[in-house]
Amino acid sequence: MAVDVRPASEFEDVRALLGPKSPGANVCWCLSYRIPSKLNNGLRGPARGEYVAELCRKGPPPGVLAYDGEVPVGWAAVAPRSDTAFARSRTIPHVDDLPVWSLWCVRVRPGHRGRGVSHALIAGAVEFARAQGAPAVEAYPLDSGDAKVDLTMAYAGLRKNFERAGFVHRADTSSVLAGHPRVLMRFDLR
Repeated sequence: MAVDVRPASEFEDVRALLGPKSPGANVCWCLSYRIPSKLNNGLRGPARGEYVAELCRKGPPPGVLAYDGEVPVGWAAVAPRSDTAFARSRTIPHVDDLPVWSLWCVRVRPGHRGRGVSHALIAGAVEFARAQGAPAVEAYPLDSGDAKVDLTMAYAGLRKNFERAGFVHRADTSSVLAGHPRVLMRFDLR
């Protein structure tokens, strides 16, 4: 499968991957780490999608999308760490003062998994951050070893996939997701 990764500037394509089946539903829309907790908790139903639509319009786009032809099949959220909840995290440390970008969500549509889409998304997110002037990209994937990870909670990615993409372990964290510890990994762009 040939995968093309592009900036997520087309809201309808982002909606296809992150939006709810029912317009009034309260789904994540990949906002929980992107915006302050109070705002995240206050945005309900369609207001969540409207917020993401504005992110797509004003730029830089809120992440990258993977396409199979013209069909969006994957999503990765990437933004400056300073613009995310990771800037204030008590469980995921800062290893230095470099103005890194964070890559915190990798999602592949059912029916397209196991075809290299997540690997393409990670590489595409790194290239997107590089094009925006990022000196490095951090990710906070699960260190699950060979244990199976519930797909709903695998959005943070798996350590082995980030290692395969050239990320290097920089720190352990006190963050745990789905019973697995998360690690801080970095891809240096300097």
